[in-house]
Amino acid sequence: MKIIPYSDAFRDKWDHFVLRSNNGTIFHMQKFFDYHAPGKFNFNHLMFVEGDRIAAVLPGAIVEDHVYESPIGASYGSIVTGDVTFADSMELISTLIAYSKESGIKKLRLTAAPMIYEKYQNQNLEFAMRWLGFDYELHYISSAICLYPETDILSRFQSTVRRNIRKTIRDFELHVEINERYDQFYPILLDNKARHDVKPTHSFEDLQRLKQLLPDQIKLFMVYHQDVPIGGSLMFFCNNQVALCFYNMLLYEYAHYKPIHRVMYEVVKYATENGYRYVDIGVSQDTKADNPMTPSMNLIAFKEKFDAKTIMRNTLILNLPRD
Repeated sequence: MKIIPYSDAFRDKWDHFVLRSNNGTIFHMQKFFDYHAPGKFNFNHLMFVEGDRIAAVLPGAIVEDHVYESPIGASYGSIVTGDVTFADSMELISTLIAYSKESGIKKLRLTAAPMIYEKYQNQNLEFAMRWLGFDYELHYISSAICLYPETDILSRFQSTVRRNIRKTIRDFELHVEINERYDQFYPILLDNKARHDVKPTHSFEDLQRLKQLLPDQIKLFMVYHQDVPIGGSLMFFCNNQVALCFYNMLLYEYAHYKPIHRVMYEVVKYATENGYRYVDIGVSQDTKADNPMTPSMNLIAFKEKFDAKTIMRNTLILNLPRD
């Protein structure tokens, strides 16, 4: 096995491999990276090959002081594989370490998607990384709803949430659409983020570009009171396992209609009916705390009202010896 740098000649093979992999997501695809403006990142994606066969891929880039980081310009990164054996995992990590030393890389920092994104949940790769010297740098708390097609969705939600959703369903002036009204969604999202002194990860143009590149993987759920947009959720359908709730927004003047409760119900219903196994509601960190791992207790409690359980997004690092 050897590692070779990615080039555009391998674009179709790379994306085909990710789509057929055990743990790949849209965030690992070259098509996804295309939404970034040229020159924004100096990507250095890597391919693990055996003969003419791709065995694994690693999207990322070399950042400050010879640090190889994955993901760059995406939510999830690290090594994408098939359903590998433990021996294969050891060879992959050993090959990466040897390549890094030869290339002058001084540190590896890899953040994989949580286990729920895997077709066949398998911690061979993570254990191989730990055994060969990687340490945990960060753990982010995230929340996900496991989907059960045979179970009534509302019965799993907290009682007050159930009542609120039923009320919105009876209210004929309120309805939910899947549409492409980003022009309605984004200004409210900006206002919501400004309340917490932050900005969305994506610009309006970014979202337009992503929708163009990945039309089937990105869907916008909008809640309306009559013709007024009062809430919404932008969903990334990351692979065949998981639908990721990337952004929620709420028009606060209409908060008493509980549009977030309703849109969460619609998102879970849609994902269940379309064969997904989880809805990932994202990380719940206190962004104003000094320690980036600090949990946001209120946000976690809110997500638990929808029967969401904790999953962890882990960052692993390896400091390579200097010659």
